Amino acid sequence: MAADRPAILDIVRRHLAEILEIDAVQISEMQSFRDDLGADSIALIELVDSLEQEFSASLPDFQFDDDDLEGLVTVGDAVDYVVRAHGG
Repeated sequence: MAADRPAILDIVRRHLAEILEIDAVQISEMQSFRDDLGADSIALIELVDSLEQEFSASLPDFQFDDDDLEGLVTVGDAVDYVVRAHGG
């Protein structure tokens, strides 16, 4: 399955907006989870869990590797991770 980056970005933004209780249109790829969006480690864990559930249908056994979590600094990093998992 080819990765559709804009669609994946929309999904990441939707999940993040729900977790942080903000409007998804306020979220851009360049924003830092912690510095720009005020997401703490609990919010990031919630995001990872929700994305794993979201993409498990299209990618059986999809999950974020614990070693890769500290590399998730920006919204774009999360999008890139999912895109790579989709073979993009």
